[in-house]
Amino acid sequence: MEGFPEFGKNLNLIEVGNGENMSLGLLGRKVGMTRIFTDDGETVPVTVIDVSNNRVAQIKSAESDGYSAVQLAFGSKRARRVTKPLAGHLAKAGAQGASVLREFTVGADQLASLKPGEVINAGIFEAGQKVDVTGVTQGKGFTGTIKRHNFSSNRASHGNSRSHNVPGSIGMAQDPGRVFPGKRMSGHDGVLNRTAQNLEIARVDAERSLLLVKGAVPGSKGGNVVIRPAVRTPAKSAKQA
Repeated sequence: MEGFPEFGKNLNLIEVGNGENMSLGLLGRKVGMTRIFTDDGETVPVTVIDVSNNRVAQIKSAESDGYSAVQLAFGSKRARRVTKPLAGHLAKAGAQGASVLREFTVGADQLASLKPGEVINAGIFEAGQKVDVTGVTQGKGFTGTIKRHNFSSNRASHGNSRSHNVPGSIGMAQDPGRVFPGKRMSGHDGVLNRTAQNLEIARVDAERSLLLVKGAVPGSKGGNVVIRPAVRTPAKSAKQA
């Protein structure tokens, strides 16, 4: 799966984040899941994310663009698959064809330390850091209301007669005499942009440009994801403080 399907075929461009997230993140590819062991011998399930070859495609400043942001390019694409406008855009930064572009809103001080064409490695994250991971969820195909909307089923006996797994009536009486838009019914499930918040980075493999994130992240193997510092960290309790 190349890029994010809802953002076009040739260029997968995600909108700039809100002003609250003023930290640089990375683009990556979900490799799969495995496990690691702690010093105490406990097993920890982790998702392996490849964040290699993140390069700066464009730097936007408040003077020229009205806001401070950095655009990263990730992935590779054959030259004949890259449109001429995109090829010219990446050539200005000395970057080659990319499959995904993403803008991160950053502060002016952090922007000054970056330059076009620079490669951003996994070292900007550290073990134990909380991150938000965004990806496209796995497709489930056409599903019923129980799986799609977590409806509960009726008893499969005592007169239900093959109606224990159906949603029931969907309309109303003569007034209003129609089904309101957005009614929760059967349909296509999955393939949606979702963000898993406050995930912990278990390990950073800077040599191989890998991030090992504790737990599962949205998407299938080979899917593109966005990793950025968490914007909503859970408050510490009185005991933890």
